Amino acid sequence: MPADPSSRMTAREAIALLTGGAGFTEHRPPPRTLPPDGPLGWAGYDAARERASARTGEEESVVYGTGVVGDRACVLLSFEFGFLGGSLGQLTGDRLEAAYELALSRRLPLLALVATGGSRMQEGMVALTQLQRVAAASTRLRAAGLPQIAVVRDPTTGGGWATVGAGADVVLALPGAQVGFAGSRVRPPDADPYAYGAEGQFAAGQVDAVVPAGELRGTVGRWLRALGPREAHEAPPSAAPLPRAQPSSPSGLPASGREAVERARAAQRPRAEAYLADYFTVRLPLHGDRCGGTDPGLLTGFGLRADGQPVAYVAQCGTPTRPAGYRAAARTIRLADRLGVPVLTLVDTPGAANDAEAERAGAGAAIADTFAAIAAARVPVTTLVIGEGGSGGALALAAPGNTHVTADSYFSVIAPEPAAAILKRAPSETGATADQLRLRPQDLVELGIARSIVT
Repeated sequence: MPADPSSRMTAREAIALLTGGAGFTEHRPPPRTLPPDGPLGWAGYDAARERASARTGEEESVVYGTGVVGDRACVLLSFEFGFLGGSLGQLTGDRLEAAYELALSRRLPLLALVATGGSRMQEGMVALTQLQRVAAASTRLRAAGLPQIAVVRDPTTGGGWATVGAGADVVLALPGAQVGFAGSRVRPPDADPYAYGAEGQFAAGQVDAVVPAGELRGTVGRWLRALGPREAHEAPPSAAPLPRAQPSSPSGLPASGREAVERARAAQRPRAEAYLADYFTVRLPLHGDRCGGTDPGLLTGFGLRADGQPVAYVAQCGTPTRPAGYRAAARTIRLADRLGVPVLTLVDTPGAANDAEAERAGAGAAIADTFAAIAAARVPVTTLVIGEGGSGGALALAAPGNTHVTADSYFSVIAPEPAAAILKRAPSETGATADQLRLRPQDLVELGIARSIVT
């Protein structure tokens, strides 16, 4: 789709769109003097810079400072594409590094409004190495537990996309914006243009949401409330409260293993969407695994409860979870852990996807990484099994010592049908096998697998 005209805003127009009447205080790094025509002595470079400055009113391709979006203070940096295509040179690197350091020193979130064609050719390798400076500054911010949000405008390509843009914790894009590592003049002539746009990057799990300009201030404001940061003097995050049992859930407990499985597989049983809708007043989805994959059967993101408490969520929707889903889950859990936000996981899957495509996509490694993310989490992780708990594909999302179950759920080392097949039992013995597996909610509590039954 064509780019929204608003995606070609100037740097200051983009800042004003986000801050509105709250205002913006510009900062500048200490001045640096470049040699004539830059570090390479590129003939005509000084003149090109002067023309760009006269045309845009800017001294460089990045403007940065502090402002307020919604009700949250943050550091904003905004690219001016009209200044030599928003390209990154040595002085741009000074400004980008200073913006990250400003966020670090003031313990503020960093909001990047990106529009760039990449590194500046007239400065050669000196320009390219600015990407290393940005990566180092971003890493310091990440280590301090401070969130980074990027809004990618038209166009966002090259090293600017591969550092400031795609390197952010949350990536939002304006509709129709050109987004990709390869710019339009260097990609293969037969390349599908959809792959290099905001919508294509969203479909590939590289962008969390495509947001119209008119909705951007509200969306970013909600993200800033959900991500923090948590101040150093604040108490450690408390565990996420358990969701309430849904009205359509049964009140009694299943009498047999077969009944437990039937309840969990019932079409009318409440699903993850119902629990999340009841639990949160605001939901902000994270989308994709950042490796080119998505799993519509697994929901991840951050949300705000009625009391204002932010909680990260990972929720299975009753389908076999694919490798992209596990990678998205691990991404969400690690981000929440770094930012000091408690995590809620909702378990509901017959098991991990086991087709050939899932194996080629690295199912084992993705599941292992999810186990590792939960094991390493320093924030509280709370799990509620709301339906099927099928083997390791479900256990990967379960919090050791803090897993709870609903009355219409089961959790098992394997589903009763394949268990009977492995044991070479007749199909008629599936119910007896289910009983032997002790997979009912009350069995799980008695075995110490679950802490409680939510009724």
